[in-house]
This record gives sequence, structure tokens and C-alpha cells, in this order.
Amino acid sequence: MNYDFNKSINRLGTSSAKWDSTEELFGEMDLLPLWVADMDFKVPNEVLSAIQSQATHGIFGYTAKMDGYYDAVISWMRKRHQWKIKKEWICSSPGVVPALSLIVQAFSQPGDKIIVQPPVYYPFMKVIESHERQVVFNPLQYKNDRYEMDFEDLISKIDDSVKMLFLCNPHNPGGRVWTKEELVRLGDICLAHNILVISDEIHSDLVFKPNVHTPFAAISEAFSTNSISCTAPSKTFNLAGLQSSNIIIQNESLREKFNVEIDKYFLGLTNTFGVIATEAAYNFGEQWLEECLDYVEGNLHFITEYFKTRLPSINVLPLEATYLAWIDCRELGLTAEELETLLLSKAKVALNQGYTFGPGGEGFVRMNLACPRHIIEKAVKQMEEAILSVQAKTVV
Repeated sequence: MNYDFNKSINRLGTSSAKWDSTEELFGEMDLLPLWVADMDFKVPNEVLSAIQSQATHGIFGYTAKMDGYYDAVISWMRKRHQWKIKKEWICSSPGVVPALSLIVQAFSQPGDKIIVQPPVYYPFMKVIESHERQVVFNPLQYKNDRYEMDFEDLISKIDDSVKMLFLCNPHNPGGRVWTKEELVRLGDICLAHNILVISDEIHSDLVFKPNVHTPFAAISEAFSTNSISCTAPSKTFNLAGLQSSNIIIQNESLREKFNVEIDKYFLGLTNTFGVIATEAAYNFGEQWLEECLDYVEGNLHFITEYFKTRLPSINVLPLEATYLAWIDCRELGLTAEELETLLLSKAKVALNQGYTFGPGGEGFVRMNLACPRHIIEKAVKQMEEAILSVQAKTVV
């Protein structure tokens, strides 16, 4: 391996939301932060060099995306996902979640309904509700440690006020890589009912073999013209702080409406370092990504075996994509509040609690695996000790 993902890098005191905000967010000190989805890994060398070179230049004026940037995005999508896109389809946004807010405003009215498939990335619901739209839940079915779409329930929830469906592809937090067959069935239902599909594909590069990501818009011309794809290098290459994403819209009418919203809030300007980093990452970061995925998969195997052998009441779901383990703690028999208190106050581990991801998330937790192995080892040991301590008191 060319990169050392075991190396610890102290992030305390760097204005890291993950490390420096734990007491403020969780009300406890000295927590191992394994919650928010950013990595504790240094970015690829080529990305660091590109940023350093720009910094040395010393001028940080307004920045435009040039052909080299667009070529890098187009090439990456073609090489990694066999998806042929065009320069004019690529729109800017300071992040995927801001893009979702703009999309909601551009393509729906207050009171309209938007479908989500929980348990799912919790900002989906917040974006919808904060713009006075209605959340419609189409819960995923949990079968044999695996999530599946419930198409019958989806159809039953559709009426004339449903305008959009937020698709998490791959799924966060469930870790599913949706198959082409699943996406085709979903897309056909949405086409038949004139529902616009918003496909959040921010985790599309973080897929474990032999699984293969299928971009929703790449399936057919009909799906491409009835969808908006939200992509970014932020999760892939640990660039979240640079606020760069690529919103891909083939349909010219949809693209024009989205860009009107961008212009309305003057969000078309781009982060200087975000442009530089994205181009470098897509052009030169593939080897780093492959090694990162291997390392994260090793962390996944470690916690899976650890709990299986030492604390079998904790079940780590098989992970097809993302670096976020979805862990079933329901056999512990704790309420959501008891589980959260146990992990924070006793185990001293900050995880995302499953109930925040909507219906079906209760009793689960989400753990970030994109960190050096020794942090993962310490976290699961502290979780084991805390859980066994509580169980021992219950027995007595």
C-alpha cells in the first residue's frame, strides 16, 4: 500500500466539527467521535500538492470552473460508473444538502409531498419540513440483515400532491447498493406518476467489491430526463470542508429552473480550493480510494467479528457501500434514551442514534469506520465493557 491509513493525525484544535464539537453536541467530554461522515485520513498526496500550490500563489479571488475541472468530472463518471455525461449537465452547489433545499424550492410548493425511504439520511426530512413540504415515509423492509424497497407501500402512498422522491443511492445508513432491477422498478413507478427522482449519489464511489453502483440517470434516457443526480467528491476523498459538489441534470428545463434558484441566492461562486482539490482528486486519486476502501473494509470485518464473538447481542449489518456501519442493538432491550445514555456516558463513544434516521431506525446506531484501526478497537472495547457492566447489574 502507498498510503498509511493507520497513522493517527491529531484533529483537536483544528476547528473540526467531528472532534472539537463533541461536548457541545453530545453533552459529554472525552468522547471518541465516530458519528459525522468525514474521515480521519489525510487526503491523497496529489490533492494536497494541488492545494499547497494554489495557496503558495497567494491570491484567492473569485474562481471559475475551467475545462480541466469539467473534464475531470466527466472522466471520473465514465471510468468509475460507465456513465457518460456532458459538460453542460454539470451544475454547481456548495454541497448536496444545500442543493436539495434549492431543488425543493424550485420544483414544489408549500404543502406538496416528498417521499423518502427510511431509515435514511436525516437531513432529507429536515430539508423537506423546513420548506413547509410534507414528508411521506415509504419505509424500507428489513429482511435477513438487509434492506429492500417496499414498492407496494410506495404505490399506496402516491397521490396528486406527491411531487418528488428523494433516493439515497447507495443507501445511508443501511449500506445497500441498489441493483439495477430495483432502480428500474422504482423509476418506472415514478415515471408513471410524474414524480421527479432526486438521487443522492454522494456515496457512489464508496462501494465494496463485488457490488457495483448504478447511477439512476444512467439507466435510460427516460430516467435521466426525470431525475437530478447529486454527486460530490466530499465523502470519497474527505473534502467536505471545501464545500464542492456537482449536481448533474440532463433535462434542460429542469437545469434552467435549478440554476435560477442558484442565481437567486448567489450560490454559483465556487470555493477556490474546492475546484483545485476536486480536479486533482478525480484525476489522480483512484489509487488512494482503492486503498482506503480496503482499509475501511478491514475495519468493518474487525468490528463484525469482535461483536459476533464477544457480544453477539450486537449485530453489524453487512455493508455494501459507505464507510458507515449500521449496527443493530435491539437485542439489548434498551429504550432509545437508555441506549444513547449508555453509549455516551458509560462507553464514551459518540455515534449517530438510529431513531434520528426516521421510522425503522430505532435500536440501531451508525458508526463511522473511516479512521485508524486503533480508534475502532478502543471504541468497541469501551462499548463491550459498558454493555456488560449494565447487564451484570441487571442480573444482580
